[in-house]
Amino acid sequence: MSQPGRLIFVVGPSGCGKDTLLDAARSTFSGDPSIAFAKRDITRPHSAGGEDHRAVSVVDFEEGLAAGRYPLHWDAHHLRYGVGADELAPLTEGVSVVLNGSRSVIDDACHQFPETRVISIRVGQDILAERLENRGRETSDMVARRLARASAFDVAGPHVEEIWNEGTVEEGCAAFCDAIRRALT
Repeated sequence: MSQPGRLIFVVGPSGCGKDTLLDAARSTFSGDPSIAFAKRDITRPHSAGGEDHRAVSVVDFEEGLAAGRYPLHWDAHHLRYGVGADELAPLTEGVSVVLNGSRSVIDDACHQFPETRVISIRVGQDILAERLENRGRETSDMVARRLARASAFDVAGPHVEEIWNEGTVEEGCAAFCDAIRRALT
């Protein structure tokens, strides 16, 4: 039996650039069979924008949750997020899985997958506010709630690496891909 893969749990507040960084990493590591990128189920229409995800109804999500389909799941911003067991299955085959996670379930992820490494994407509050406003997906009240949630979590520990994503897209993507490489060692 092969050594289990490592879960690379990517977290950060909405608007910090996770989707951009994850898209770049998917491209960078596309030919590497030792790395997979998990797709999440979200109770948000696919047409709403943002990351490529499987859109599910609240009813379907609840049924999947009751059936044990989501080893990792959370609620944020009036949406439900779940990572299906099928998306995490490559871990048992020695493949590392990169997952866009939530700061609220880091402990659960580390408990289930002890070799988890966390990459925390950070950005200053002013830049975060500007990015959230510029993307135009939320009302000003929603932006305020996202900003409040951004400062509600302290992500720290020996298994955590912080990436400050305040420079160019190219700089952020390079730093993120380097962090993934370090997480694999």
